[in-house]
Amino acid sequence: MRNQGIGSWPARRARKTPGRVAVVHEGRRVTYRELHERVLRLAHALRDLGVRRGDRIAYLGPNHPSFLETLFAAGALGAVFVPLNTRLAVPELAFNLTDSGAGVLVHAPSESAAALDVRHRVPLDDYERLISRAGDEPIDEPVSPGDPCMIMYTSGTTGRPKGAVLSHANITWNSVNVLVDIDVLTDEATLVVAPLFHTAGLNMTCLPTVLKGGRVVLLGAFDPGRVLELIETERITQMFGVPTMFDAMAAHPRWAGTDLSSLRTLNCGGAPVPLRTIETYLERGLAFSQGYGMTEASPGVLYLPAEQAVAKAGSAGVPHFFTDARVVRQDGRDTAPGEEGEILVQGPNVMTGYWGAQPIAPGEWLRTGDVARLDEDGYAYIVDRIKDMFVSGGENVYPAEVEQAILEHPAVAECAVIGVPDAVWGEVGRAVVVLRPGAGDIADDILDFLRGRLAKYKIPKSVIRAETLPRTPSGKIVKSALRDSPAAPASGA
Repeated sequence: MRNQGIGSWPARRARKTPGRVAVVHEGRRVTYRELHERVLRLAHALRDLGVRRGDRIAYLGPNHPSFLETLFAAGALGAVFVPLNTRLAVPELAFNLTDSGAGVLVHAPSESAAALDVRHRVPLDDYERLISRAGDEPIDEPVSPGDPCMIMYTSGTTGRPKGAVLSHANITWNSVNVLVDIDVLTDEATLVVAPLFHTAGLNMTCLPTVLKGGRVVLLGAFDPGRVLELIETERITQMFGVPTMFDAMAAHPRWAGTDLSSLRTLNCGGAPVPLRTIETYLERGLAFSQGYGMTEASPGVLYLPAEQAVAKAGSAGVPHFFTDARVVRQDGRDTAPGEEGEILVQGPNVMTGYWGAQPIAPGEWLRTGDVARLDEDGYAYIVDRIKDMFVSGGENVYPAEVEQAILEHPAVAECAVIGVPDAVWGEVGRAVVVLRPGAGDIADDILDFLRGRLAKYKIPKSVIRAETLPRTPSGKIVKSALRDSPAAPASGA
């Protein structure tokens, strides 16, 4: 094969394990032979729409076999896959489409999809008909490991999302890291309930399982009862989730009676796993593996195996096998154990660069903007985020983007958004606003103003009015002072 990218994976798997089940979704089972045939037909259908090497193909919808088929079909053509976050508002989706230059949108039925302007649409209502009418001749487009595979958008610290360009080599090396460090087996049955449009759900669980020839069980939306049911009926061996998901499972009435004996690996990310959650699962004989990653690293940077979950509680672990990480001072020198510094990452899984920006030079260390400290054994503990980003329910929220939207409200003169602790979501947003003269109590009005403009998880849960915002002599807002100051009762929800 001249295709050395992940678009060739279905064909390579079909020639090794054609009869093995590849994907399970709502009771439907697709073998690797069938997956290869469907990807090939979809690739022909996309080519008939005019898709050529380097063109961008976007996907909008929940976890579904068509997501993976579109990803692989794009790779078979040398095109670039653009997964879209279903939780984004229409203006945000429109920006990602326009910025990437995607000419084709494969999508599930939704009001958001209907409102988007794109040259070619492939609605899932018409998806099967399109595949059935397409050709099935072999496609052998030359694709190199360094060619772009996908553009995954991350919220930008300057108020605009940025597209991380991940090459086929980036995705492959990240999968190899997973196979080495997590020890994925050929009989793996991986439950993918975390959204595939996020790099963890796709690149840390789903694709490594496909590479190994295991079985991927897709669930379109998280429901703790349904997850517990599938673990038992599908004999799930591995799943990824954020702490709130695992807490919801343990709180469900089915928890005590569900047979969890098939589970071998529970991966948790998005936030450190609370000790109470670790203890709850240890009572059932289950331990968490944890880690730290970022979209720009495909995403694996650090990994903490399950056997260290208690001894190194709160740690994100050590670098993945083929990835290197450092914690450095402001002058670029490595920190001493216990000293805080910025995490830098380097490796074959680190992105080629941001879409439309200067590529990353070979061997260059990527600055993460996150602060950590190392213990005497070299295990990293995440301390803070230089960029002010906070994590709400496993979703990254960048205050600059939210602030930009709030400032469009005619009554707001100044604003700052910070993350505050929340028992359910880990952190939620709080907006501190300075209003224009004559404005009354408009906290609820501001929240209503943001609905439809921003994804729900980005909208602050409270609005606090202030007379002024604390600033440095150069005019920069001092957000640490906002976090430390007592707040008025939260307004809105």
